Amino acid sequence: MSRLALIARWLLGAGLVFAGLGHLTFARDSFVAQVPRWTPLPTDLVVVASGVVELALGLSLLLLPRYRVLVGWIVAVFFVAVFPGNVEQFVSGTDAFGLDTDVARGIRLIIQPILVVWALWATGAWKAWRQERRA
Repeated sequence: MSRLALIARWLLGAGLVFAGLGHLTFARDSFVAQVPRWTPLPTDLVVVASGVVELALGLSLLLLPRYRVLVGWIVAVFFVAVFPGNVEQFVSGTDAFGLDTDVARGIRLIIQPILVVWALWATGAWKAWRQERRA
């Protein structure tokens, strides 16, 4: 694994830990704004549960390098799973995280696929999948 990919994995892990802590403490209201209205579960439960998942994934990226490929796939799937929250924020025009314009919320939508690619690249998951397909 390259030094750049290692640093990228650490940054992603730290970012997920920070976001997970935010779900549970200082940014809870902002995360509530991203829960789609159609979600059948209580909003606060979704925010807390997703925060716990983010903490677990972030810590896994930082502390379990042996499982980085598997964790990379799980993180990528997680980023896809929370994408409807970003869409909800855009469609409803909800201000949160300093995203107070449609342009800012639209840019946030573009960033989500970048996070998916980042998770797959930084953990070597994409490379492992390609190598397995060749074999």
